[in-house]
Amino acid sequence: MPGDIRVVIVDDQPLVRRGLRATLGPEPGIRVEGEAVNGREAVRLVGRLRPDVVLMDINMPYMNGLEATREICELSGAEDVRIVILTMYDEDEHVYEALRSGASGFIIKDSPPEMLAEAVRLAALGEALLSPSVTRRLIGEFARRPMLAGAAPDLDQLTDRELDVFKLLIRGFKNEDIARMLVLGESTVKSHVQHLYQKLRVRDRVQIVIYAYENGLVQPGGQGPEYPVSG
Repeated sequence: MPGDIRVVIVDDQPLVRRGLRATLGPEPGIRVEGEAVNGREAVRLVGRLRPDVVLMDINMPYMNGLEATREICELSGAEDVRIVILTMYDEDEHVYEALRSGASGFIIKDSPPEMLAEAVRLAALGEALLSPSVTRRLIGEFARRPMLAGAAPDLDQLTDRELDVFKLLIRGFKNEDIARMLVLGESTVKSHVQHLYQKLRVRDRVQIVIYAYENGLVQPGGQGPEYPVSG
């Protein structure tokens, strides 16, 4: 149906694909468009179907999920495709690499149906579903990596209001919260967020947070600086 979130499932195990399709099938507003059994096939399928969300396994033959994620994110015309990594455990060792490659989040394969559907819907909105343990692991990874020296150069391209929105985004506020705090319409905030994606060359909110951590704008283990916002 028009307006449905179109999903592609990528996993080399038939039972997993069947289970995910059965879980998402009854969900209103979500439609499974296709399945792939490895990363190479996933890249071709996404290039043809241009789905909204890809549920991507990591360990697969021929091309794994991390390589496929990178290739999909580089496909022309696939800028709006969101990738959610499928994993058996919420402390997957590939958390940082997957998110840095362009994934929008992680979901456990045996998650309750409502959580899987929520992950798909959040990803389609440019947001993400990360369990607390995944978040802790990601922050721990940032803590082990050297931060880049100096200010993030791309921030110079932002208007004052875009910078206000950026500062609130990296502190975890949602659009409706930002609209209320900055006394803006929610549609205006959404427009600013899209401009941030373009100017910072990121795909979604997860990538904005990674950008902030890698450029030393948020300290691992802390809540980030309490930035003032312009009047």
